[in-house]
Amino acid sequence: MTQTIEEARSWFAEDLRVAAGLNSTKVVAAFARVPREKFIGSPPWRVGLRVPAVGARQIEYHTFDSDPRVLYHDVVVALDEENEINNGQPSLWAKMFDQLDLRPGERILHLGCGSGYYTAIMAEIVGADGALAAIEIDEKFAGRARGALSGRSNVSVDIADGLNVEPDVYDAIVISAGSTHPLEVWLDGLKCGGRLLFPLTMEIVPSRSGTGAMLLVTRTANGLYAARFVTPAAFIHFRGARDAQANEYLLDAFRKRFRQMSDVRSLRRDSHGSDDSCWLHGHKFCLSYRDLE
Repeated sequence: MTQTIEEARSWFAEDLRVAAGLNSTKVVAAFARVPREKFIGSPPWRVGLRVPAVGARQIEYHTFDSDPRVLYHDVVVALDEENEINNGQPSLWAKMFDQLDLRPGERILHLGCGSGYYTAIMAEIVGADGALAAIEIDEKFAGRARGALSGRSNVSVDIADGLNVEPDVYDAIVISAGSTHPLEVWLDGLKCGGRLLFPLTMEIVPSRSGTGAMLLVTRTANGLYAARFVTPAAFIHFRGARDAQANEYLLDAFRKRFRQMSDVRSLRRDSHGSDDSCWLHGHKFCLSYRDLE
């Protein structure tokens, strides 16, 4: 029996439940409802069938001509193949949203929304009482996102540089491009209990992208920050949120203390000297093994 597109989408969501080890029924339901083809553009589609190894610069793409059901697999899809920009791996983002624990009614900032697919997933999760501000620097992608998200009253899309976002406070801030360090405006923009999710990535060779891991930071009631790594990841660079010295600190940490990544418990912004409790001691932040008191 031929599967309808709705059946393919439902199967896809259930497959992600298993592949990403999801606990949240809201995340599964969101992936079952949002039509990915609406955000990808017209066929033919260039689908990435292999995630690159660390240091690799190319994904192996294959062309699919017409059937949108091909998009309901755990694959990346090229948005701008020349510049290595994709609609990212669904299992990665499903796992991230599961860990982020988005709740109905929350206010979210999404920087680097691309064509808006994962923005739509978050909008489904927070619901009509929530609000999602999406920012994209590329006019082409922002235009596509605006069109695809136009029916969602809880989403706004602005063409802007994520570095110049006006200070505000959010329940969650999600970054879809790799940074060598968290920006102060991101950390300051979290409410009590607010979560920041971003790829902390290093550049090993000159490239448009870097490898590293997703970092989840939570602001606590006393103004401190819990932090933990969630999963390895590779992302295009967040232009302006990269620093050569910070990249060296990150390279050093990954080389010397890779096995201790899972022991990171907090992000420190206070002035202190480097000691054995520091996984990465940077210029304006430290990832520490210390539990918050």
